[in-house]
Amino acid sequence: MAKELHSGKAGAPARQASTPRKPATRTHAKEDAPPQPPRRVMKARTLGALLPSVTAPAFRRRSPTGAMLFARWADVVGPAHAAVTSPRKLSAATLTVACTGPAAMELQHQGDMLVARINTWCGEPLVARLRFVQDPTAGTRRRLPPRRGAAPTCTLPDMSDESLRMALERLGTEILQSPIKKT
Repeated sequence: MAKELHSGKAGAPARQASTPRKPATRTHAKEDAPPQPPRRVMKARTLGALLPSVTAPAFRRRSPTGAMLFARWADVVGPAHAAVTSPRKLSAATLTVACTGPAAMELQHQGDMLVARINTWCGEPLVARLRFVQDPTAGTRRRLPPRRGAAPTCTLPDMSDESLRMALERLGTEILQSPIKKT
């Protein structure tokens, strides 16, 4: 006795279980399927996911700690050494330091102390060796060009104490010429 299979549709012809079903053979199955929607390129991502791709080119050239070392050089080595030296390059744990002529010999003798001071300031063993190059402009900072235009001055009426009036005028002039003005 053969069982009848129902397809669930009304009026559908019944099949017998004993007859094998032929598999559908399509040669162009991909052509008949609807095309996939284009992949969305602009997805919402967190800022933390975007930052590595933005900062990687900058940090390939100089590590964040190395950049801080270059920016805060005077704090790391002290004002006396900062006046005659400036950092130039940090690669492969070797820090190249430009210095004026006679300071190179003195710094070479203090090299171990400077390496220890730099690594302590950085919080990690960033520098293993120092390399000194002579540069007569080392340690000098470029000065900003003077501001154009007439600088405002402060004048006060006559006072009985002349030194107090002059001090107040200097203070007022400095406040008027400062770049940050509070209103």
